[in-house]
Amino acid sequence: MIAQSAGVSRAAHMTMESPIPRPQVTATVQIDDARVRVTCFDFPIGAETGWHEHGLDYVITTLTDCTMMLEGPDGATSEVMIEAGTTYRRDSGVRHNVINAGQAPMSFVEIELK
Repeated sequence: MIAQSAGVSRAAHMTMESPIPRPQVTATVQIDDARVRVTCFDFPIGAETGWHEHGLDYVITTLTDCTMMLEGPDGATSEVMIEAGTTYRRDSGVRHNVINAGQAPMSFVEIELK
């Protein structure tokens, strides 16, 4: 699991566990101040974030092409391909596990809005 932060609560307290052991993402906090937390996520092939819930609104910018498998709390999965340089935002409350389902490492930057 990646480290817990104030904005993202990681799976330590959640009951959902991945049935497949996977490598874990590397999360590097680049800025953490009163207004934002900026974290770079680097996923080897097959790596996952682990189950987590976003406690803050956030913005993602992909640094590489990202083929993501998204596992939802209802057991549903979806695979999305997001091109490098794409930016999108989500509201707080999102619960999921993100997996690199591609054939290459993937990376993105997450900006949490405090």
